[in-house]
Formats: sequence, C-alpha cells, structure tokens
Amino acid sequence: MFGWRRGGAAEILPRAIGRLIEGISPRPERALPRQRRHNPDAVVDCAVYTAGVRRPGGLHYTEAARVARRRGTYVWLGLHEPDLAMMRSVAQSFDLHELVVEQSVEGGHRPTLETIGDVSRLVLRTARYVEHDELTATSEVVDTGDVTVLIGSWFVITVRHGAAGALWPVRQDLEKRAAVLKLGPWAVAYAIGNRMVDDYLDVAAAVERDLERLEEETFAPERSPEIAHFYQLKREMVEFRRAVLPLQEPLARLLDLTILPIGLRPYVVDVQGRLARAVDRVAGFDDLLNSILQARLAQVSMDQNNDMRMIAAWAAIAAVPTVIAGIYGMNFAHMPGINSPYGYPVVIAVIVVVCGGLYWRLKRAGWL
Repeated sequence: MFGWRRGGAAEILPRAIGRLIEGISPRPERALPRQRRHNPDAVVDCAVYTAGVRRPGGLHYTEAARVARRRGTYVWLGLHEPDLAMMRSVAQSFDLHELVVEQSVEGGHRPTLETIGDVSRLVLRTARYVEHDELTATSEVVDTGDVTVLIGSWFVITVRHGAAGALWPVRQDLEKRAAVLKLGPWAVAYAIGNRMVDDYLDVAAAVERDLERLEEETFAPERSPEIAHFYQLKREMVEFRRAVLPLQEPLARLLDLTILPIGLRPYVVDVQGRLARAVDRVAGFDDLLNSILQARLAQVSMDQNNDMRMIAAWAAIAAVPTVIAGIYGMNFAHMPGINSPYGYPVVIAVIVVVCGGLYWRLKRAGWL
C-alpha cells in the first residue's frame, strides 16, 4: 500500500539493528605481529631454570638476573639484534664488561671462543639454504648470520644477528631434556652449537643437489648454463665455507676448558665429529665446483674452436670464386676462353666443382 523509498526505513532499520548488535558484542582485536607484541625491546625470551626445569611465569631480565643468582639456578636471555642502549641495560643487570657490549651489538663476527673477565664468549655463524627455482647470476643460495653466546656461572645470553639460525626451536628441544639442561649454562651453548652444525649439514645436502643439477646441465646436449652462474655459486660457497670451517678451532678449545661440565663433553665431541663431516663436504663442494667450472670452460673453448673452423672452412670455399673472378677481372686481352662462347659456362662449372669438392672434404673432416 505504501512504497519504500531508497534509503528509507527499509534500509535504516537493518543498519540500526547491526549497530546495536555490534555495540553489544565485543569487537575482535586486531591481530598484532608477534614480534611487536611480545618483543618490544629485542628480547625474544627470558627464562629461569632450576634443576633442568623452567620456572613458570614471565620475568623481566632484571628480575630474572636477581632470581638466578641462587645456587642451582640460571637464566637464559635470548636477544635478536639489540641496539647499544639495550645491551648496556643488559650489561648492567648481568655485570658484563664494556667490550662484550660493543662486540655483541655488531654482527658479522668470525667463529671464536674467548674469555673476558668471568664471562666466556662463544661466536657461531648461522646458515640457512635459500630456496630458488633455478640458479642465476644473482641467486642467493646461502644466507648467513651469527650468534654470540655469553656464558657466565649463573646466566647465558644469546645475541643473534640475521634472519638465519632462529633459537626458539633450540630452547623448545632443550627444555624437553632436563638431564642436559640441568648441567648449567654450558648446556645451552652445546645445544646451540649442535643446532648450528645440523643446519650446516642440511645446507650442505641442499647445495649438493644444486651442484648435481648444475653438473647435469653442463654435460647436457642442450645449451649449458652461463659462466656467471658458476661464479655466483662459487661466491655463495665462499660465504658458507667462512661459516663452517673456522668453527673447528673454538670447539677444540672448548674441550680443553676446565669449566666445561664433564657430562657435556661426550655431547661436544659428537658435535665436533659432525662438524668434521660438514667441513669435508664443503671442501668437496669446492673441488667439485672447480671441476665443473673447468669442464664448462673447456666446452666454451671447444665451441669457439668449432666456430673458428667453420668460419675458416667457408672462407676457403669463398676464396675459390674470389680468386677466379679476380684473375679474369684483370682485363688482359689474351686470357683462356675469353673469346670462346663456352668460356663463361666452363668457368662457372669449374667454380662449382671446386667449391663442391671443398665442401665435401671439409664436411667429412667435421669442419662444417
């Protein structure tokens, strides 16, 4: 009986009901990145461990440092790319030397083991394989970073730089091994070193597949990869080798330290053995890559020789009519067949026969 206008009660009533329901029901919270919500100041995690068991609840590192000074208790503070102000605050809570602060803020350190005051500083390089569809002249194959582990009598602080080598899985696995975790802060250093070596072996396995594929492409009948691809992979292998090889010396020195718990020595020896396997594989990759590169360079040289032979063969064939035409182009009055009606056909026939004979001979010799 009455018509509804556009924008009238027929549209206003549903909107009003929707607003009423929205006002009554709680609004869903906007999802925040975990890094920003739980990691406002570069702290990834901070936990206190007693007898190999993590104490419940979350503590600020200043409070954790106060609690962990008790006998049989230590704190593990994990940091990711802290700034100088953050490290100075941590140093004040854990009585760290100023040199440790300066060294921990910057990344790119070489694997090493040193003692500064009462704190041992262990540096390990992280590595992860970067997935890629095919190898190009700019492909990133291995991404590296570093982890600095500061070990004291009642604390361990890990400072990670770079995207590779996340330590959250290490903490989760170690918290399931109370017998190892209760051996003290050096158990954390062992677990981190163990995970880094596992990552080296995983990266080595992935790189080996890349080398096998590159080797197949090099000796395939179709077009082989460019030389730039080899040099790019070689640069990536240099970066990977710098992460793996220098770690041998710190692990050897670690076994000589008297502060290393006896219960951890078999585990460290196992890590040292698997690191030796990783070192052997990396060294083997370098030799294999050099061999493949030499084979590719030999192929390039052979292709160039084949091109030069083909050019020389066609030049020899083209020289026959050039020489004959040049002789008859000297315009002498007395030349063979110049006045004969068969002179021109004979000369063309001679050129065709000689050029055909040269082509057959060069084709048989493999120059064409």
